[in-house]
Amino acid sequence: MSRKMLIVEDDDNISELFSLYMEREGFRTEIARDGEEALQLFKEFSPDIILLDVMIPKLDGWGVLREIRSESKVPIIMITAKGETTDKVSGLQMGADDYIVKPFEMKEVIARVHAVMRRVGGEKDKAKRLTFENLEINMESFELIVCGKRIDTPPKELELLFFLASSPNRVYTRDQLLDEVWGFDYFGDSRTVDVHIKRLREKLEGASDKWRLKTVWGVGYKFELTKPQDASADHK
Repeated sequence: MSRKMLIVEDDDNISELFSLYMEREGFRTEIARDGEEALQLFKEFSPDIILLDVMIPKLDGWGVLREIRSESKVPIIMITAKGETTDKVSGLQMGADDYIVKPFEMKEVIARVHAVMRRVGGEKDKAKRLTFENLEINMESFELIVCGKRIDTPPKELELLFFLASSPNRVYTRDQLLDEVWGFDYFGDSRTVDVHIKRLREKLEGASDKWRLKTVWGVGYKFELTKPQDASADHK
């Protein structure tokens, strides 16, 4: 089931850009162009997260934030042209979950949305250990077990494998993997992902014919389940 996002932004170009990119990320979106419409759609649409511009007509973003926080803890990311520290602090103190300053890159917005969704989802709901045939990825002990043997693996390689294996058969671009594993503020080359994938394949080679790290040419990578199998994820 798609997660729902309410976009509150009176600039049509920006709101449509948000909607386009976030729907590509799996969200179902609705757009409000003023504060009053935002409150109405909040009640009708029941969003899982809100992108809220501060400078909107009828009721500004601070007012919308205040009204929503009086009855809901839904994640809210503030969008504003103001970059002063005092504005950021006041927004966070009022209950905003994050704060993005215009001008921004969509890459940053997407990364912050995913980060907030993970954060509010609660650590108790997140898998800490994934198991497949002849493969165990344990993020509590930071261990990679292949065919019963512990394989020394650098943290980023393990995080990359865990992220891909958490969503079997889903394809991620190199940029998405950089955002999710290295963070939106990472300025390295996307070839970093290729290098890490190559090293992981060397460690996993021949372990099983039921799964593999697959290159999707022209797109990116995925952890592919090639045959039916029993897989499990442990939660804490």
